[in-house]
Amino acid sequence: MSGIPLVDLRAAHAEVADEVRAGFERVQASAAFVGGPDVAAFEAEFARFGGVGHCVGVANGTDALELMLRADAMPPGAGVVMPANTFVATAEAVVRAGGTPVFADVDDEFLLLDPDSAARAASAADTWALLPVHLNGQLAPMEPLVALASDTGLRVFEDAAQCQGATRHGRAAGTWGRAAGTSFYPGKNLGAYGDAGAVLTDDGELAGVVREIADHGSPRKYVHSRLGVNSRLDTLQAVVLRAKLRRLAAGNAARRAAAARYDALLADLADDGLRLPRTAPGNDHVWHLYAVRVPHRDAVLADLGAAGIGAGVHYPVPVHLQPAFGELGYARGDFPVAERAAGEILTLPLFPQITEDQQARVAEALAKALANALRGTP
Repeated sequence: MSGIPLVDLRAAHAEVADEVRAGFERVQASAAFVGGPDVAAFEAEFARFGGVGHCVGVANGTDALELMLRADAMPPGAGVVMPANTFVATAEAVVRAGGTPVFADVDDEFLLLDPDSAARAASAADTWALLPVHLNGQLAPMEPLVALASDTGLRVFEDAAQCQGATRHGRAAGTWGRAAGTSFYPGKNLGAYGDAGAVLTDDGELAGVVREIADHGSPRKYVHSRLGVNSRLDTLQAVVLRAKLRRLAAGNAARRAAAARYDALLADLADDGLRLPRTAPGNDHVWHLYAVRVPHRDAVLADLGAAGIGAGVHYPVPVHLQPAFGELGYARGDFPVAERAAGEILTLPLFPQITEDQQARVAEALAKALANALRGTP
């Protein structure tokens, strides 16, 4: 019996293979490899899809976060409040832009940035902005976070790497604050065939500055008005993204259906300590990840691996405890919810093409693994 991958990129490619092949041939024939018409077309199409004024394609999601902060003239050393439970790129981008990560805890139910913890973090001197993360496919609680920013004079940016197509009360990422950065890493709901990313914003001036910085600080050829970088969206990746964008809404709907099937299949495992993921009120979830919480996580993960189930962990160590950020002075116990969750989180296979049979096999294997773990036998 074949294994079940965490993400099936071959199945995703099969759906767009003919369209991508034709697009690649079009680019090769025109030789418009950098900044070709497909880049501009994708930017316009993705902005329209998300209901945001501007989309600027860049080389990857980390660059997107960094460039939106730089474009808004973040002061050197400025503090940026973010959740401890996120991928390291959120904090890396702030440091690369010249700022300082200021970590906060997440809520215990949805594992999204806790507004009360964010408020305590924001009271520190030199705090300049909030950077909530729209984790696993749903938006952070933006209303209280925007109100906090308004009360304290902070700016709001969004890490939208995991939420393409998600909304909160009908509003998408990039419409709540100054800008949002997203990633098109291959495993994302809208994934390229390599690295790619974008900045989303309703501010045309900010979008223009991002575009300049991403193109060597150049508003036009051989004029460099500011110090920039080389972080343009590759034209071939734009071809892939255009093909996949046309299928994103259907793919997100398939993910929602698969998440609902898991909810039903796993409901009886609550007595074994399993906690299912939930959608926060007001959110339209797109289920980038289906992350449950289990006791004895590492033993359960090993059992699933032995059964051919491609489960994962997002993320095993909170960012404030990563050695790379040790000089910031955080310690174990600072953010108890994020730290406890890091030992419990288990991501199950989920992708638009997953079948009911595959999900039943995952549920059966998880039930056995939980029973083994509770008995203390591998």
